[in-house]
Amino acid sequence: MVDTVFPHVVLDPNCSIALVSQLADAIMKQIQNGALLPHKRLPSIRRMASHCKTSPITVVNAYARLVSAGLLDVRDRGGYYVKPSPLLATQRPPIDSLWLLQHAYEEHAPIIKAGCGWLAQPYLFTNAVKQGLKALEQSPSLANMLDYGSPYGLIALRSAIRLLLAKRDIPCTEDGIILTHGASQALELVLRAFTQPDDTVLVDDPGYCNLYPLLQSLGLKAVGVVRNESGPCPELFERALKKHPAKLFVTTSVLHNPTGSCVTAHNVATIQAIAAKYGIAIVEDNIFLDLTPESQPCHARHGKLQNIIHISSFSKTIAPGLRVGYLACSPDVGKRILRYKMAAGLTCAGLNEAMVFNIIKNGQYGYHLTDLRERLFHAQKTVCHSFLAIGMKLYIRPMGGLFAWARFHKEVNTHSVSERAAAEDIMLAPGNLFRPERSESQWFRFNVTHANQSRLYTFLERENKGR
Repeated sequence: MVDTVFPHVVLDPNCSIALVSQLADAIMKQIQNGALLPHKRLPSIRRMASHCKTSPITVVNAYARLVSAGLLDVRDRGGYYVKPSPLLATQRPPIDSLWLLQHAYEEHAPIIKAGCGWLAQPYLFTNAVKQGLKALEQSPSLANMLDYGSPYGLIALRSAIRLLLAKRDIPCTEDGIILTHGASQALELVLRAFTQPDDTVLVDDPGYCNLYPLLQSLGLKAVGVVRNESGPCPELFERALKKHPAKLFVTTSVLHNPTGSCVTAHNVATIQAIAAKYGIAIVEDNIFLDLTPESQPCHARHGKLQNIIHISSFSKTIAPGLRVGYLACSPDVGKRILRYKMAAGLTCAGLNEAMVFNIIKNGQYGYHLTDLRERLFHAQKTVCHSFLAIGMKLYIRPMGGLFAWARFHKEVNTHSVSERAAAEDIMLAPGNLFRPERSESQWFRFNVTHANQSRLYTFLERENKGR
């Protein structure tokens, strides 16, 4: 028998908002924030009216609104039950990388986005964005920002990026920096400039899950290079090059997505030597570089952008909605890539670029990064400790960043676990999504800024002990 759950509702008859709207909104918010779980039964109309000290007709109308909105089901002779999220409908697509891409952003996305790839709202640099909006409003150059601008992007921001890279011993000129609509566009532009359909691209295994649909859409073949704690395996990298002549190797050196690991200086030197031997360019997708110390090894730092294209973004450090990324390379390579940017969309959003520049220029960005690194370090510590306490296994203890790579102590059907999590409005990211051929994996990617939730820990512990 299903227990009846009474929502916490306090109606105010003196409020200008109608009582029926107050009641419907209160129940809706508690469904959306997880206080009222799927399949729970709400009180009958008369019991709810008595509970809220209102008339039965008010409850009837409120329940009717929630049924129409797809939040309640009616069954069992008029019983009202919390309906699973539309995400959980039986006809939804299978849990794959496209599912993760699409449904993480939807209005009815899961309450706990434990597997997503961006900062939770409390970590965003919201105050700086607010100040930036005010500064833009008062700027005498506002009209220029609304124009197309340079295809390379705002020169002032490119100059600021050059200085940020110089601090990491990555020499680059402004004409070797191209601003993009996030790191995703930077990746696409590089792939278009360097490859043709049916070409092979080497990638990390496991690696960035959103890269694989992009490669597929461009008609490119992805071949994985096994990633270990110190970086891509050099022996397997060379073996892959002997078997699959490739144009590019797309890799993440710092706070790797999904494992959270960082490459060693020895690994960087070895991989670059092999890449030079076979004449393959390295595309370094380092969107988390700013979340590590300036001494952290990476390919761009070691190779000085010789046959290396460095990609980064402000989406993971300021706010994902700004969509400001960039690539840094030699000027000749930049000209080659720029043609594809102009063909695809001319320029980027000048307002967003100006806002990012103001944040850097005012000195706020450096202080924010220091604070963000510290907060992420503590988030990693808290989440990893909680995982170990409930019997989960960790791949490594990351030095910071967003991701922890963890698994259950026993073999599980990761797809089934993800389905059961979705039924409780929890989004998990099973490890096969991060493998280029969708090969089986017992690992899950967790975002520590979203994962410190008691309901998630309860679910994982229950799964770990067996249902």
